[in-house]
Amino acid sequence: MQLTRLLNEDGRCRVHLATLDESGLLRGDAERLGLGDIPKFPLTSFYDANFIKQVRRFAALLREREIEVVHTHDFYTNVFGMIGATLAGVPVRIASKRETVGMRSRAQAFVQRGAFKLAHHVVVNAEAVRRQLIAEGVRTEKITTVYNGLDMSRVTPPGNLSCAETLANFALPTDEPLRFVTIVANLRHEVKDHPTFLRAARRVRQEMLDARFLLAGEGELERPLRALAAELGIERDVFFTGRCERVAELLSISDVCVLSSKAEGFSNSILEYMAAARPVVVTDVGGAREAVADGETGYVVPVGNDEVMAARIVSLLRDRERAGAMGERGRRVVAQKFSCAAELQQTLGLYEKLLAGVNPAFRKVLARNY
Repeated sequence: MQLTRLLNEDGRCRVHLATLDESGLLRGDAERLGLGDIPKFPLTSFYDANFIKQVRRFAALLREREIEVVHTHDFYTNVFGMIGATLAGVPVRIASKRETVGMRSRAQAFVQRGAFKLAHHVVVNAEAVRRQLIAEGVRTEKITTVYNGLDMSRVTPPGNLSCAETLANFALPTDEPLRFVTIVANLRHEVKDHPTFLRAARRVRQEMLDARFLLAGEGELERPLRALAAELGIERDVFFTGRCERVAELLSISDVCVLSSKAEGFSNSILEYMAAARPVVVTDVGGAREAVADGETGYVVPVGNDEVMAARIVSLLRDRERAGAMGERGRRVVAQKFSCAAELQQTLGLYEKLLAGVNPAFRKVLARNY
């Protein structure tokens, strides 16, 4: 949605949106962009008659609107979109991969490789994902890394809220000074490895009596994670905030932010933590080291190692000055390397390059205007 907004505001592209499922929470954001109707193509499977019907509808729409670039952004839209765009003869087809190993089954990975073969190019959001794709057989020259951009205003809390008011908004204790360790990750996928976070939380709590732990996210894993917190004896110290619509406020009261995933592409949560000037402790997955300089803007720890994770969290809680300096350095890194402007210009540059390669007339337009 952010890239769509940026492209639309820039004005060099006439942007259209399509969706496989119109029920998502971003529907309102999409409609507010004023792009016109957002056609939907509901799927039940990749292997039934409805899939063929929806692909044909999509291809017809692309031909009707004379679409020149189709850019898809996840597994399901890669498969559906690249097939439909190929049938429609769209001159530039761009797929995306935003995760490394561990997120897809063998069957899904096989199907997605077929989609990548239909694509003219694949955008990845981290060099780690790029290396993974090359290992899977995608040609190097067919892959471009475009880092996620972050709108810094997203992590700027309202100036009129006190700390006590913010704590109350999240139903957190306000009657004693506490330190909060936060993880922002959905509770739907075991790959986020919240159990390691909770085991680390128990170790931290043994060292820091004022430490409390916030899990922001929603999903069916909440119940077993609550049970694990009780088993570990920290149920009174752990708070499940549900889906977080007020990320800036949550991060403003967080002393340390954590990512415990077993696999990632490039985590938006890490960028949000750093942009909010929070020191981070993150597992060594995906593009984590492309954002976090270990010992400079936070710490990178081994996957599944709750002992090392806890030790790094405790060190940051004990040394507020060092933690604050790490957070400020992280904020500067995000502003310089992961800006919305950089994401937009790299994306537009790719579109223009690929269009110039297939359309001689477009090459003349580029020569004249750029």
